[in-house]
Amino acid sequence: MIPSGRVVAFYGDDFSGSADVMEVLATNGLETVLFLDIPERRQLERFPNCRAVGIAGCSRSQNPAWMDANLPQIFRALQALQPSLCHYKVCSTFDSSPRIGSIGRALDIGQEVFGSAYVPLVVGAPALRRYCVFGNLFATVNGERHRLDRHPTMSQHPVTPMAESDLRLHLKTQTSKRIGLLDILALQSQEPLECLQSLVSQGSEVILFDILDEASLLQAGRLLWSSVSQGSPFLVGSSGVEYALASWWRSLGFLPPPVEFPSAGETNRIIVVSGSGSPVTESQIRWAMAHGFGSVAIDVLRLLEYEGTAAESARVLHLALAELEAGRSVILHTALGPSDARLLGMDHRGKRELQETIGVFLGQLLKETLLRSTVRRAVICGGDTSARAGSQLGIFAVTTLKPLAPGSPLCLAWSDNPRFDGLEIVFKGGQVGGEDFFGLVLRGG
Repeated sequence: MIPSGRVVAFYGDDFSGSADVMEVLATNGLETVLFLDIPERRQLERFPNCRAVGIAGCSRSQNPAWMDANLPQIFRALQALQPSLCHYKVCSTFDSSPRIGSIGRALDIGQEVFGSAYVPLVVGAPALRRYCVFGNLFATVNGERHRLDRHPTMSQHPVTPMAESDLRLHLKTQTSKRIGLLDILALQSQEPLECLQSLVSQGSEVILFDILDEASLLQAGRLLWSSVSQGSPFLVGSSGVEYALASWWRSLGFLPPPVEFPSAGETNRIIVVSGSGSPVTESQIRWAMAHGFGSVAIDVLRLLEYEGTAAESARVLHLALAELEAGRSVILHTALGPSDARLLGMDHRGKRELQETIGVFLGQLLKETLLRSTVRRAVICGGDTSARAGSQLGIFAVTTLKPLAPGSPLCLAWSDNPRFDGLEIVFKGGQVGGEDFFGLVLRGG
């Protein structure tokens, strides 16, 4: 049986990915709350029935020194909640490098804090169309599966481009730990547990699980739960971790039927702020513009100029409010796809600085637009953008209101500020959602 009390504690290396985990657990009947920072006791007490507690972070865009300074405290705070397991959640496209978002450094810190014998690593998630086969990660774009080093977006990511699809080789540049692979053939064998134990006995400190389909997901869930009970409570991976565990728990009858969330209902207008340069987000913005949404292009280069931020904020805010007053939803965007001239010509350092600036700018812009309008539903686009923007709103937690697309649910915001308490908000990753995603948000699912 699943133990009583808190079962899962998790930290997400970006906000949209954290909401992804919350959605998977909530839809499988485990009440879940996602905090924007280490929760205070009074905040935890508002969610007495939650079986899972998460913290939405920003480590995907931070360097190892930041992780050394911050992650031990975060992991110890999660450990103090006494969950059955703790999950360090990473993006399903494994965004990371030795210098930025190092999954290896986070893994090293977590293993030390939790004292795990070894660390299971699960990245594949069929529900998100992510597949790991013989250690290589694949993702689907427009119905076509791409190896990550040939993925049209991830191979050209401006900060953490994926040049290697074998996750063992990619991770080896970030940690000195010995990495083993429980491949698809082992998972399909008669004795996958023996294969896992063999890898541990051979000295593997990290074990990557192949995930191809629902059958391999079920086997992975069985082995993950076994690992937790045998002294390895710290797990690393995408929401594939929760998909796998839920699959195993459900097969044993430990979970209630999947939760059917009612529609959130249609609203008359929404506000979208986007710091994503993804072609997926680009297609969603263009669809919305063709279907009656207003749009305002943000001059991102002005945000790096002395006194340029205030002037650009005033200009964009004025145009955004005009669109809302005309009865239209509005999208405020920093890019239309990776080839947008606004994002070109920046060196690596400049892009990092711009990323930080954009997140804070968009959060403050969204806050002002909400305060000066009657809109109660909003979207923040971009995994790196979401954490920085969300922190500007005075929200301390979110819960699942209505799943929309895998990985980006409509959330209910919790705040000590009455204006933002009860706000309906989506934190959308750049690669998530169909072309009409913003229309779906407007309709409330």
